[in-house]
Amino acid sequence: MMKLLHNEAGADSPLPYLLALPDGYETPPPGGWPLVFFLHGAGERGADLDKLSVHGLPRELAAGRSFPFVAAAPQCPEESDWYWHLSDAAELLDVLCGRLCVDRSRIYLTGISMGGFGAWELALQLPERFAALAPFCGGGMAWRAWRLSHLPIWAFHGALDDVVPPYLTEHLVEAVRGSGNAAMLTLLPDAGHDCWTEPFAGDELYHWLLAQARPHPDSEGA
Repeated sequence: MMKLLHNEAGADSPLPYLLALPDGYETPPPGGWPLVFFLHGAGERGADLDKLSVHGLPRELAAGRSFPFVAAAPQCPEESDWYWHLSDAAELLDVLCGRLCVDRSRIYLTGISMGGFGAWELALQLPERFAALAPFCGGGMAWRAWRLSHLPIWAFHGALDDVVPPYLTEHLVEAVRGSGNAAMLTLLPDAGHDCWTEPFAGDELYHWLLAQARPHPDSEGA
């Protein structure tokens, strides 16, 4: 079972976060462990890290599920939004990459609802940091879609979502495809706003993420 660790904000981290290390962490694969970085939704904001375990990847971890990657989920402060804390999230990524045995060519970004918007925006700001993006019921600035032309993307939305309109994801995916990206979009026909429970509870999403990799930083410019 992966050990779910609670880490408070401090001198070495701008945000509190959950961290889970894979079984056998002390014996990493060549290049280090993949890292999945999860941004939560609006309902999980605050100063109680236990709230993160209600949805998505942290829910699977809290239930005792094990994965062959490092998982990290920062927490956004109460009455705030990821847009105001994306620089903190990026700083946390730097901290984790410096402290842990992480394969920097295999960092994956995902998020739900408010975190779906945050994941799109963080990827737009730092497309070179991630090997793949999997946003749920989010959206973003389609005129900047060219920045994601080479990033593997699998976006999800519930066709019956009455909180975040599905067209926000559809429009952005269409713009990304217009830049030459073969981005995937899954509209769950019977899902409302919660379009994430089923994918995170299954295996296909994780298999897809782990199949993606950027050119290794050590080989860039060679």
